[in-house]
Amino acid sequence: MIEKVLGEILRRRGWKIAVAESCTGGLIAHRITNVPGSSEYFLGGIVAYSNEAKTKILGVSNEVLMRDGAVSSRCAEEMMVGVKNLFGSDVAISTTGIAGPGGGSREKPVGLVYIGISTPYYHNVMRYVLSGSREEIKEKIATRAMQDALEYIKMESEK
Repeated sequence: MIEKVLGEILRRRGWKIAVAESCTGGLIAHRITNVPGSSEYFLGGIVAYSNEAKTKILGVSNEVLMRDGAVSSRCAEEMMVGVKNLFGSDVAISTTGIAGPGGGSREKPVGLVYIGISTPYYHNVMRYVLSGSREEIKEKIATRAMQDALEYIKMESEK
């Protein structure tokens, strides 16, 4: 289980993690906290499903939401920075996307997701288009987000 591996490396480094989730609706936080002892490294999470929650809680700018939309790289970046600042975490994950089955368009299809990852030295937003049912897409996003976080954390040891 990726959440167990992620937890072990966070624990070894003494790092804390926080998550800002939209399309995953708390699934990442759920999976992380299913690991016994996760309170040692998991600070908390925000499910910012509405644009109002994204702006009021995470500090996503109205300009980004108007210009780029909630499903965008810029929104994922601002969510990631916002949750990291809110909790004072070493690592942050953000997710925003379209889990379907409706809500997609030609420019932003069902399965489109932006995952933001921030560590002490790196931060990046990745774009993926995933397939499957709503539940399958959410599971894939959660797994991919934790895998991406793990990859960035491992890069820290190369510094």
